Amino acid sequence: MGRDVPALVFTRDDRRRYRDKMHTCLDVLAQMLRESGFESERPQVGLEIELNLVGDDGLPAMRNTEVLRAIADPAWSTELGRFNLEINIPPRRLLSGGPGSWEQEIRDALNHAEERASAIGAHLIMVGILPTLGESDVDETALSGDPRYRLLNEQIFAARGEDLRIRVDGVERLALYADAITPEAACTSTQFHLQVAPKEFADYWNAAQAVAGVQIALAANSPFLFGKELWRETRIPLFEQATDTRPQEIKAQGVRPRVWFGERWITSVFDLFEENVRYFPALLPICDEEDPQQALDGGGVPELGELTLHNGTIYRWNRPIYAVTDSGPHLRIENRVLPAGPTVADTIANGAFYYGLTRALVDEDRPVWTRMSFSVAEENLHTAARDGIDARLYWPGVGEVPVTELVLRRLLPLAHRGLELAGMDAEWREPLLGVIEQRCVTGRNGALWQAETVHRLEKAGCDRQEALRRMTMTYMDYMHLNAPAHTWPVD
Repeated sequence: MGRDVPALVFTRDDRRRYRDKMHTCLDVLAQMLRESGFESERPQVGLEIELNLVGDDGLPAMRNTEVLRAIADPAWSTELGRFNLEINIPPRRLLSGGPGSWEQEIRDALNHAEERASAIGAHLIMVGILPTLGESDVDETALSGDPRYRLLNEQIFAARGEDLRIRVDGVERLALYADAITPEAACTSTQFHLQVAPKEFADYWNAAQAVAGVQIALAANSPFLFGKELWRETRIPLFEQATDTRPQEIKAQGVRPRVWFGERWITSVFDLFEENVRYFPALLPICDEEDPQQALDGGGVPELGELTLHNGTIYRWNRPIYAVTDSGPHLRIENRVLPAGPTVADTIANGAFYYGLTRALVDEDRPVWTRMSFSVAEENLHTAARDGIDARLYWPGVGEVPVTELVLRRLLPLAHRGLELAGMDAEWREPLLGVIEQRCVTGRNGALWQAETVHRLEKAGCDRQEALRRMTMTYMDYMHLNAPAHTWPVD
């Protein structure tokens, strides 16, 4: 959904033409996968971080337009809510300049933005869900000004025909109805990109799906929503419900949700795009002028605009991406499961673990996805979101075990091996994966720190809202120090 779209009223003819164009795009993609060269000799990694805006008091600041103007950097863009921003870190080779250079690049970009934002009374915070966000902050007036968000909001509610129902049963219970998709804006994530060759795409996607639950358990950072303590990574159930186009009767018929883990291991990237077209009606049926078949036959590289726009309105936790750059077409996996924050150090460690682990799993003689059912992988994701670093997850060969034990004994050595296969020596690997190791040894991450800090403040006499506000202010101080969250003190 990164494309700008005009404010439109769609006709039945628009939808028919769009469906026809998507099928043409699918045919062209299939031909390209058989015949064309995709950029994969120099694979790159990428990173997007969604952030929240707060005022000097730690409360939400609905000022993304002003802050963007102050930052004045094209790497930054709006997100769904007026209290959101996103930064797109330029893609790079995994080993380019070493991990320290990537971390420094991210910190420099965030520090520059924070300096500009603070000059006008706003501040950036990397957190999965802004703890001080209230229900009154996410009505329709909180939608960003870009017409694409209002158009998407209109189309989702036109498909639903009724208000959104959001319910999360966790430590406490939240139940409400929403008349806009803005609660989705509460979900701020870190998105790792991995460019892969077409012939390797299925293996890397399957590996990413298999480890999604482990990723969430280790990095959970969203325990509060609208003043309630819910799941350790409340982003997961919130996002699944806040963008759901299905009323209850349609759910009962087995129609797939648009926020989707999937339902099977794949054998080709084509499987995912074909599922998109087969299962999901278009929300934004806007046709490009390009004839993709004509472009390909003429020796060009088709943009496949309809297929990619449609793909942007289907929120897989590991999303396939087709893109065209100056070097040609490429495919990449957008890993969307992780929350933002708590620090850049934590973010880089999460990336090293993900890139290393998926590389090692793809290299195994008996891949994990041949020994684990897809439904178990999905169950791991929701168990991890609910219980965080205390979760017990299933893994082939060891059964159901504490995630910290699974990582320390099985998966961390694999991540080391994967990074080594990628060419990263021990001097670089140890500090990065050492953060993951110490998270597991201490059993602490961002979600646990948030919850324990709020509980301490409540015992000291604060009500919930004041405890959340004070915790948020302290969180921001530690975030800027960039010490990994497992080292943060509670007192």
